Amino acid sequence: MHHHGHDHSHDHGHHHHGHDHSRDGNKKGLIIALSITAGIMLLEFIGGLITNSLALLADSGHMLSDTASLILSLVAIGFAAKAASPKRTFGYHRFEILAAFFNGITLFLIAGFIIYEAYGRFFEPPTVASGSMMLIALVGLLANLISAWSLMSKGDVKDNVNLRSAYLHVLGDALGSVGAIVAGIVMYFFDWYIADPIISVVVALLILKGAWGIIKHTVHVLMEGTPAAIDQQEVKKALESIDGVINVHDLHIWTITSGLNSLSSHLLIKDEENEQVILQKAIHVIEKEFHIGHTTIQVEKSMLQHENMKV
Repeated sequence: MHHHGHDHSHDHGHHHHGHDHSRDGNKKGLIIALSITAGIMLLEFIGGLITNSLALLADSGHMLSDTASLILSLVAIGFAAKAASPKRTFGYHRFEILAAFFNGITLFLIAGFIIYEAYGRFFEPPTVASGSMMLIALVGLLANLISAWSLMSKGDVKDNVNLRSAYLHVLGDALGSVGAIVAGIVMYFFDWYIADPIISVVVALLILKGAWGIIKHTVHVLMEGTPAAIDQQEVKKALESIDGVINVHDLHIWTITSGLNSLSSHLLIKDEENEQVILQKAIHVIEKEFHIGHTTIQVEKSMLQHENMKV
C-alpha cells in the first residue's frame, strides 16, 4: 500500500513539474521555520516563567500560534497533494482554508488571555529579571529572522495564502521579540516594571490584527466569495463582448484554495452561431485575462429553457 502511494506521488511529479517544485520549496521553508519557532517558543515560555516576564510569555504565546499555523500549513500541503476522489471532487484543497480559519480563532483566544493577564499586572507590576529576559528575547528575535528568511528564500510567499500567513506570523513574532527587548531595556535601566504589561498588550494587539485578517479572508473563501483580485462585472463584460453572445447569466467565480480559482457560467448565443467556436473563445478570454483555468461554461440557444436560478 505504502509503495503504491509513493508511486502515485512520483507520477504526479511528471505532470505538474513546475507546481510540484514550488510545493517542495514551500515544504522545506515551512519545516525549517517550524523547528526554529517551536524551539524558541519553549525557550521563551520557560524563560517567561523564570524571569517572571509577561512580555516573554506573550511572545511565546504568539509563537505557539505560529507553531500551530506552521503545522497546519504543512498538513494542508500534504492534504492538497492527495488526489481528488468521487466523494471529494475538489480533493482536499479546502483543508488549507479551514486550517487558516481555525488558526485565526486560536489567535483570538491567546490574545484575549494575554490582555486579561496584563490587566492584572498593571496595578502592581511584579519585578522582572530584565537582564536574562533581554537575552532570551534577543535569541528569539534572531531565530525569527532566520525563519522568515528561510520562508522567503525557499517558499512562494507572494501567491500562497498559506505561506503568506505563516510568513506574517513569523514577522509578527520578530516584532514581539523587539517589544520584549525594549521592555527589558526600560526595566533594566529605570526599574520601570509596568513596561512589561504594556508591551504584552502591544504584542496581543499585533496578534489580534493578524487574526482578524486571517478570519476575514478565510470566511470570504468559505462563503464562496469572488476572489479579491477579480471583478465579477469585468468578467461579465469580457464574456459579453465576444461576437455572437447575447447575454451572460448564472456567472459564479470562487476560490477553491489560495491560487486556485474556479468559474462557471451560462452564455446565451445567437441561434446561427457555432457554439464550439464561441466556447473556445470564452475559455481563452477567461484564461488570458483573468488567469482562471478551471472553467465550466454552458452555451445556450434561444430554444433552450431552464428554471430561473436561485443564486
